[in-house]
Parts: sequence; structure tokens; C-alpha cells
Amino acid sequence: MKTTNPLKRIHGILMRGHQVASRPSKDYPYSALEKQKPFFKTLGLDLYETFNGTLNISIAPLTFEMRAPEFTFPLVKWTDLHPPETFSFSRCFVYFRGNATPGWVYYPHPETKKRHFQDPSLIEVIAKQIADVQYGDPLEVEVNMKEITVRTW
Repeated sequence: MKTTNPLKRIHGILMRGHQVASRPSKDYPYSALEKQKPFFKTLGLDLYETFNGTLNISIAPLTFEMRAPEFTFPLVKWTDLHPPETFSFSRCFVYFRGNATPGWVYYPHPETKKRHFQDPSLIEVIAKQIADVQYGDPLEVEVNMKEITVRTW
């Protein structure tokens, strides 16, 4: 019986995001991700070893959709500043200059995330900090096709 590899590498470009996940705001002195991590840990996903920000990887002209992620946490009330949000996570690898860094595709569900529109061709990844990576750098993200669907426009 032939088995197919569910992992697929996708070429992308590192883009600047909204910088909500990685930076403190006027509303509180934490990044959003720093504030969310304890909630995710309580729900079974420990992200404390990762950077308090996301890598925003444009895979345009492709788009992606979460199909059957490893983790989905419905309606997490992580702040009093806006309504609860649903988050999904799928393991991935980011490849930069020949080095693989394990991480997680971080997907705040748009139907519960009212403050920021997310382009469906932008994959947000949580990982350890990657040395020397800059906005505009080409990289690859390897995703599990059993959990994430990748489409052309």
C-alpha cells in the first residue's frame, strides 16, 4: 500500500503584520500573544518556548484554510478588551537559509476576531525566534495537508 506524505512545503515571503501579537499596546503592557499563552497552556498547548510574536508568511497567490487542526480552542476569553476568540493550531516547520524551525500555524478564527482582517494568503506562525530573518525574506513553511488546505485563487 502506498502512503502519501501529508507534509507540503510552500514558498513564502515574510511580511509585516498588524504587530498586535508581538507588541505591547496602549491598552495593556503585554503583547497579545504573551497574554494568550497562559490560556493556551491551560487548554493543553504550551507555547512558552516560542517568541512572543508571529511570523506572517505570505503564500500569495495561494490561500489556506484550516481543515482539521491539531488544536482548536473555542471562545477563549483572554482579555476584557474584546469578545472571546476561537483559535486553532497546526504543527509546521519554517525553513530559512537551510535551517528548519518547528512551530505552529496560529489561526485566530476570523468569525470571532473582530479587530483585524487577516488576508487568507497570510499564514501566521508561532516559533522560536529565527536569527537574522527580515521582512521581505523568502522562506518556506511546511504544513500538514491533513490539517490545512492550500488552494490557488
